[in-house]
Amino acid sequence: MKACLDSWAVLAWLDGDEPAAAAVAKALERERPAMSWINLVEVSYRLTRDHGRDEAERVISDLRSQINEDLPGVSAMRAVASLKAEHPIALADCFAIALAEEDEAVLMTGDPEIVDRARDLPCELKDIR
Repeated sequence: MKACLDSWAVLAWLDGDEPAAAAVAKALERERPAMSWINLVEVSYRLTRDHGRDEAERVISDLRSQINEDLPGVSAMRAVASLKAEHPIALADCFAIALAEEDEAVLMTGDPEIVDRARDLPCELKDIR
């Protein structure tokens, strides 16, 4: 099954946090996982804040060559609105969930906010913590 990454997964991979880093690296070797631009924005601002704009731009450019980035359209935004209305989950996380559902992909994350609600979500989830 295809993989979908959220910002938690990518940040853990970049930081070398195991076992998440190995799981993301394996997914990147196997395929081009899906990732929402909303989650890419989260990764970008965190990198900019922690390492500077130049490093953030370099990392995002490299990452984009390894993933299938998704710029959400109107139907995705409606799905996200429904998810956000039904679950106390961060808005950006809802974009990752909606993309995984749309792509029939496994959402790879270790974000407790998502993992703790796995049974109630419309996509398959892999806890990579």
